[in-house]
Amino acid sequence: MSLTDDERNAIVSFRIQKAKDTLAEAEGISTLKYWNAVANRLYYSCFYMTSALLIQNNFSAQTHSGVIHLFGLHFIRTGVISKDAGKLYSKLFELRQTGDYDDLFNLTEEDVAPMIPLVHQFLDELNGKITN
Repeated sequence: MSLTDDERNAIVSFRIQKAKDTLAEAEGISTLKYWNAVANRLYYSCFYMTSALLIQNNFSAQTHSGVIHLFGLHFIRTGVISKDAGKLYSKLFELRQTGDYDDLFNLTEEDVAPMIPLVHQFLDELNGKITN
């Protein structure tokens, strides 16, 4: 991805704000107890923040799996980001896949609600590594 510093900074700022807004959506939806939708928004909150971190560091992925791979390779394995954050991101990807695509399965409050405070921590950890 060939971006000027100004373009990169604008995209990173946008993704950070989108991550925060999407977490707020998840919290709002949780009051309605639509746990599949909450899992989806939690995952996307982390996805936006992770993609901001990748873009800030000149990495580009075309797929969700690519984002997961680059995140693990350049930030989890190197110890820049905690292994717990990596595990959470992978778990949320699985929950989103289940909630969005499994016809005969619905996520429950027990599956999803405990993830909300962990996503707050995830966003804080990654945001602390982004120099924007």
